[in-house]
Amino acid sequence: MTTHRTSVAVVGGGQAGLSTSWYLTRDGVDHVVLEAATAAHEWADSRWDTFTLVTPNWHCRLPGYAYDGPDPDGFMTRDEVVAWLAGYAPTFGPPLREHTRVTRLAPRAEGGYVLDATGPDGPETWEADAVVVATGGYHLPIVPPWAPALDPSVTQLHSAHYRNPEQLPDGAVLVVGSGQSGAQIAEDLHLAGRQVHLALGDAPRVARTYRGRDCMTWLADMGLYDTAVAQYPGGLAAREKTNHYVTGRDGGRDIDLRAFAREGMRLYGLLDGLSPDGARSTVTFRPTLASALDHADAVYTSICRDIDRWIEARGIDAPPPSTYEPVWEPPAEPTSLDLGAEGVTSVVWAIGYRPDYRWAEVGVFDGSGRPTHTRGVTSAPGLFFLGLPWLHTWGSGRFHGIARDAEHVAGAITSSLRTAVAG
Repeated sequence: MTTHRTSVAVVGGGQAGLSTSWYLTRDGVDHVVLEAATAAHEWADSRWDTFTLVTPNWHCRLPGYAYDGPDPDGFMTRDEVVAWLAGYAPTFGPPLREHTRVTRLAPRAEGGYVLDATGPDGPETWEADAVVVATGGYHLPIVPPWAPALDPSVTQLHSAHYRNPEQLPDGAVLVVGSGQSGAQIAEDLHLAGRQVHLALGDAPRVARTYRGRDCMTWLADMGLYDTAVAQYPGGLAAREKTNHYVTGRDGGRDIDLRAFAREGMRLYGLLDGLSPDGARSTVTFRPTLASALDHADAVYTSICRDIDRWIEARGIDAPPPSTYEPVWEPPAEPTSLDLGAEGVTSVVWAIGYRPDYRWAEVGVFDGSGRPTHTRGVTSAPGLFFLGLPWLHTWGSGRFHGIARDAEHVAGAITSSLRTAVAG
């Protein structure tokens, strides 16, 4: 087994890992970026065919590299994002080792860390004074523990593996989850003419445009993407919030689930499980549909009113305000669905991911397996995290905030290395 030595090992070659490498390269810090597959591969591997960004293209900026295309207020497709990211590494030549999967991280008795990995030529070991874990926070797709008990004739897949309607067998589809992925996949299937049954969670929504501008451009001007998580109501609990659903498809528009229902999509409250009578093709729902729709609309309206106040306080010349009026109300609270009777042949689980850091043998994780840190800096000397949702701000899990986070972590790294040398 080959043993390598470096000052800093960055685990993960996505936008977070490459952004860290940009600053370390600039500062002349010896380091390596270890990537299990290929740089930024997740953008091609885990998005569906009609995926688009939900943030405007001008948000797309990495250290030393920003979107400079013809449509800054538009929304890049999956393939356009992949192409844009592919142009990043060549601008500064990071010490990137692809197809090198880290399988274990552990502290060394004499200080620093040891990383076991499997590279193109077999097992290898890396010794480093500092480590940046930049593998993101979305590792294991979540499906309910009772999912295997569902009728085996029903195809099941997670949103991470959904690509297009043609991938699924003919018939109706149950989409579970109304966050960004669930709402957009439901729309994709709906536009393809599929009968869609959508089980809603508690995700909020946001207007695509309001008073003449994209809402996310207003929110950026208002500093929402720059506010530290500790300053938000509820503090660190903001890290558990679900992002607002909206779409950048076809130039960008609202996702209004009430409008979809008026067009024939069937909506339900929170999915509870299999029918207690033992029927393997019948699922049950909590009576939360009306409250879920009302909550999403309330957040939508609240954001619009915040923008109104911002415009008024600064005397900005903008089109007049407007108010959303619900276009559909649920006539009842459906509490069950017989998949067989309704012709449902597929279920798409869009209920998120859980972290998986079992390979990291360092005591910095909480009871749910998430790293504990302050702006990416952990209590373990020389160990850092980057690329997590709400690592520091709402922008941390987006292109909008990654450069700031990477600069902070890179600065903390160089400080820790100087301290180690001085000691």
